[in-house]
Amino acid sequence: MIWVIGYKGMLGSEICRQLTENNIQFVRSDVDVDITDIEALDQFAKCWAVTWIINCAAYTAVDKAESDIELAHKLNVDGPANIAKVAKKYGARLIHISTDYVFDGTGDTPRTEDMPVAPIGVYGVTKAKGEEAVRNNTDKYYILRTAWLYGWAGKNFVYTMIRAMNTHEAVKVVNDQKGTPTFAGDLAKVILQIIDDKTVPYGTYHVTDLGEITWWDFTNEIKKQGIEAGWINEKGKNCVVNPCTTDEYPTPAKRPAYSVLSKDKIQKTLGITLPDWKESLKVFLDSEMFDKERIQ
Repeated sequence: MIWVIGYKGMLGSEICRQLTENNIQFVRSDVDVDITDIEALDQFAKCWAVTWIINCAAYTAVDKAESDIELAHKLNVDGPANIAKVAKKYGARLIHISTDYVFDGTGDTPRTEDMPVAPIGVYGVTKAKGEEAVRNNTDKYYILRTAWLYGWAGKNFVYTMIRAMNTHEAVKVVNDQKGTPTFAGDLAKVILQIIDDKTVPYGTYHVTDLGEITWWDFTNEIKKQGIEAGWINEKGKNCVVNPCTTDEYPTPAKRPAYSVLSKDKIQKTLGITLPDWKESLKVFLDSEMFDKERIQ
């Protein structure tokens, strides 16, 4: 049995949707099974005889984590440690979701899985420690690092920027942080391929869409495709997208200046080519699952 933890989130809900679409049986949990309570996890795993665990639960409020250190640590470190222990006890394979924020953002070449981590904020630090907690407590694990995730469910950058452009004469977006947007549907598809394959070597993998852009680049493409899809209103069409530096847009948490992840390992392992970020943005915007209420 496949167990999806954190099913109400953006990625978890998409994984459940694809599992259902493919007629694959699964069970799911969210706050009803506390990941910081190992006994609750143990009972659930035993009850359902789980063979795969997909952990999408995490503390993801990057800026808030700077002042909410204890809770971030509980959800991003203690939780994964408990899940890994339970996975090992019942012989289940664990897929754990991590982030590009485990890197410090220096350099200008895509990060490979074997490069040392060096997080620069509380969120990144707890996610890096969470990875170690997984590695230290089970051998049957897949750590999937992703970045700039967006999807049909929940808040995300695409919905936010469309709503902002539709209500403002101008928006300001940083143009000195580089990375790659990732459509949750693409990441979920890779997860299902790993489960279906059953022969993928355990370890750490990077999974994002293809490309290398800034948040400003991303916003301009959202505007272009948003107009084509009919989600940008007349005011939005005239909204000016102004670039700015990170220093001009200060936040409580520092962001990596360069966090492009190399996808060579996962593509070679699965024999796939991940989609370009522009192609996936179009899929997202053109789908009937696009939640128009989130841009109003």
